[in-house]
Amino acid sequence: MIEIRTHTALHVVKGAVRKVLGAKWTASTYVSNDHGRLTVKLERKPSDDEMKRVFELANNKIKENAPILVEVLPRENAEKKYGDEIYDLFPIPPEVKELYIVIIPDWNINACNKQHTRTTGEIGEIVEDYWRYRNSKQILEIAFNVKY
Repeated sequence: MIEIRTHTALHVVKGAVRKVLGAKWTASTYVSNDHGRLTVKLERKPSDDEMKRVFELANNKIKENAPILVEVLPRENAEKKYGDEIYDLFPIPPEVKELYIVIIPDWNINACNKQHTRTTGEIGEIVEDYWRYRNSKQILEIAFNVKY
């Protein structure tokens, strides 16, 4: 159950990153027990205040106990309905014809076939571990821990 909470936290952090920094594309993700890491494409180094705001917004979304919805759609229908919003920089193989669309209303939407909590409140608290910006690759790496 720990990894389900941590994985779901990736979606919450991504929503906060999108709102604060405008970053749309996820470059990679990593989850191990209560530790998660989200890497996004970003053209500039964020300020410390912006990163503080990312974690504040993420934890506010958890406190809201927002529902986490999953729609299962034929790939073609999902793409028509949501466009490229559902994708990340790592492609879904073309032979995958049915997509699981994970939706946190007004926050985040992603094609994702992992298990998720039913609500954001089930995640616990997202605690910043570290973040770093790599200018040469224009990527922002955000590491966090989930406390229950």
